[in-house]
Amino acid sequence: MNKIILLVEDNPSDIMLTKRALDQNKITNKLVVAENGREALDYLLGAGKYAGRDVRELPAVVLLDLKLPLIDGLEVLKEIRSNEFTRLLPVVILTSSDQEKDIIDSYKLGANSYIRKPVDFHQFADAVRTLGMYWLLLNEAPPLI
Repeated sequence: MNKIILLVEDNPSDIMLTKRALDQNKITNKLVVAENGREALDYLLGAGKYAGRDVRELPAVVLLDLKLPLIDGLEVLKEIRSNEFTRLLPVVILTSSDQEKDIIDSYKLGANSYIRKPVDFHQFADAVRTLGMYWLLLNEAPPLI
């Protein structure tokens, strides 16, 4: 089964760059894009436009931006960790923020990793390749509860 990557990102340029980096690194996993925090939670919990989706099919990893419309990334992370079904889901913060408070708050709320988006595409592609290798191939995810 092809593992899903949930990208939670509102910037169209960053979405395009992520898709390009995945393609360049031959990471062919299904990419689901949520453009705001509400849409991300709806996807994970099978609500809104995702009502009826099989919520047992969780992503292998969530790539979560912090600065999002409707519900910000830290609140999304808090919701993921407070839900019995999604609390063990690997969440990687992928953001342009280098604020120490954002880093600390992300880890306090249960982020598995915090990666600052490189500005240069080649650095970004390298970061995506490393993410793909680790989270999709090497990481052993917990079984569904």
